[in-house]
Amino acid sequence: GLFLWFMGTLHRGIPGKNCGTIILSAEELGNCRDSATMQFCANKLDKKDFFGKSDPFMVFYRSNEDGTFTICHKTEVVKNTLNPVWQPFTIPVRALCNGDYDRTIKVEVYDWDRDGSHDFIGEFTTSYRELARGQSQFNIYEVRYSVVSFDLFLMQVTLLSFSVESEQTFLKPIPVHVSPYMNPYQMNAYALALKAVGEIIQDYDSDKMFPALGFGAPRCPDGHVSHEFPLNGNIENPYCNGIEGILEAYHQSLKTVQLYGPTNFAPVVNHVARYAAAVQDGSQYFVLLIITDGVISDMSQTKEAIVNAAKLPMSIIIVGVGQAEFDAMVELDGDDIRISSRGKLAERDIVQFVPFRDYMDRTGNHVLSMARLAKDVLAEIPDQFISYMKSRGIKPNPAPPPYTPPGHTHHTQI
Repeated sequence: GLFLWFMGTLHRGIPGKNCGTIILSAEELGNCRDSATMQFCANKLDKKDFFGKSDPFMVFYRSNEDGTFTICHKTEVVKNTLNPVWQPFTIPVRALCNGDYDRTIKVEVYDWDRDGSHDFIGEFTTSYRELARGQSQFNIYEVRYSVVSFDLFLMQVTLLSFSVESEQTFLKPIPVHVSPYMNPYQMNAYALALKAVGEIIQDYDSDKMFPALGFGAPRCPDGHVSHEFPLNGNIENPYCNGIEGILEAYHQSLKTVQLYGPTNFAPVVNHVARYAAAVQDGSQYFVLLIITDGVISDMSQTKEAIVNAAKLPMSIIIVGVGQAEFDAMVELDGDDIRISSRGKLAERDIVQFVPFRDYMDRTGNHVLSMARLAKDVLAEIPDQFISYMKSRGIKPNPAPPPYTPPGHTHHTQI
């Protein structure tokens, strides 16, 4: 394969006029199929904001064969600090250096400005081979900012962690019978879907404590199959701390449960509906995420549960994994035909279904494919939320008063 990039200036193509040129460059893609996950922090960065510190972010550049550089990654902005710790990120090694471990990687650090005129803080260079050494003295970089005829070496960026996964983890076709068991060296489709969707939706929860339930496994003392057992094993407190806590509970539960049929959705839907029924004043809205292989054993009961839940402050997201037919999930989605049960139509469409296999990016851009999954899965939630509030005549709360720093008071003159 090839990857391409453009250089030059383009003017209007008018005959007889002096127009600019476009230079199209191409480079053969390497065979490297790895993805690298890394995390950085910095300290003593330059203060760029007059009324604050700095809002730093990093920009990574891959060097090209002709000596030019192409942007391949930008970190998030960390607000108001000179000692930022950026979130870990994953990038294909081909995007970072095209599989050439000794090729120069340039990193620039900027202070973010709202108007887009970001202030340059400094830069450093490294290589994949250096980064692969992990957290060590070799991965502490002096951020250089040239001033007239000398350099200031006052700021540092440090690599906190570095790991590599084979892209085949993400490219390998999912077999017809998807195993929900967790490989200790890679995330399966269930975990990938949970992480992609959950990491976005968790930011809308104030305490990030989530009840996580499993279904279709014998967890009761008498051995009968349970369809709403807590993943963490605690019936009194099924809450997990953030998405990482859910993933850990999922991983641990697979060591203790034996997966069984049938697979019933209705108990889980009704479980969340009981929470939603208790808070209908608009102060809370519930989102149920179901990750399934598409097999459902209680279709009529699930339809009835969804119809009843449609009048409550809740939405349901279903992610189907594997190669099974998802006709039942499409029916539950209700985009084409509103779901009904016993002659009663659902008050609202509260279900969004997507098949995970449609988001397995064969080019190796795992980060982008998971971002697309999250975008499509969450696409209908805002409208579903607003439709409930409007149907109940619930209006937004007034804006909170402006923030007053400690030690300051507002004085009103009359």
